Amino acid sequence: MSTRIAFLKGHGTENDFVIVPDPENTVDLSPAAVAALCDRRAGIGGDGLLHVVRSAAHPEAAHLAAEAEWFMDYRNGDGSVAEMCGNGVRVFARYLQHAGLAPVGDLRIATRGGVKATHIAKEGDITVGMGRAALPEGEVTVSVGELSWPARNVNMGNPHAVAFVDDLAHAGDLHSPPPVSPAAAYPDGVNVEFVVDRGPRHVALRVHERGVGETRSCGTGACAVAVATARRDGADPAATGTPVTYTVDVPGGRLTITERPDGEIEMTGPAVIVAEGEIDPEWLETAVR
Repeated sequence: MSTRIAFLKGHGTENDFVIVPDPENTVDLSPAAVAALCDRRAGIGGDGLLHVVRSAAHPEAAHLAAEAEWFMDYRNGDGSVAEMCGNGVRVFARYLQHAGLAPVGDLRIATRGGVKATHIAKEGDITVGMGRAALPEGEVTVSVGELSWPARNVNMGNPHAVAFVDDLAHAGDLHSPPPVSPAAAYPDGVNVEFVVDRGPRHVALRVHERGVGETRSCGTGACAVAVATARRDGADPAATGTPVTYTVDVPGGRLTITERPDGEIEMTGPAVIVAEGEIDPEWLETAVR
């Protein structure tokens, strides 16, 4: 890599990302390069990387160009490709506003999990339409050491196992993926959320994100938790015709999740750009060898 590469750093409820603007999709971001950039000691540091590309310039998003100008080519911190990241969409939208590429108001963003409608409010928070949750049938169990819990299988464009526990400390260190059975329920791995109640329609979680480890926040995980909690509480907006809203505390802050009668789930929360600069190409070439 002979040319310098611009980057920014941002976070949504402390779920943090390296942002690489690349409108014409000319930057080669191999898995090794992404992992090096996201390394917290030897790189910039982040739970993941947001590769900002025009939809028309990316082979995976060209068919969505008529619906959304920008494609969030999201990568996990280990360099693997992921379908979606809810906090990432908010930070992605904040970057586009910061760069003068999108105004306050409504904005559509292409992802591997489909086109996501967002709204950038004047007061700062960003709302993302996260789509509908799928609730696959079948029993799932999550284990930590000698403890195990039944879990709800929820798919938000990426897979989640939601376990209700008495104490968030029961989740352990979450450095390694908690065992989930049957393994066939999640052939490509799974995000695991541990949840406790804080009050009426108010819960808190810890999460192991697939390919990352424990993170300070997970947007799709917060949505999965809200849906799983609503069903546990006997609330189903599709049946009642009444929206249901949950406050979801994550280690890095607070998100508000609303499920509407048509099944659409909206997530609202902050997104912040904290720094910008350039990646040294010689360092990156050395890091990926």
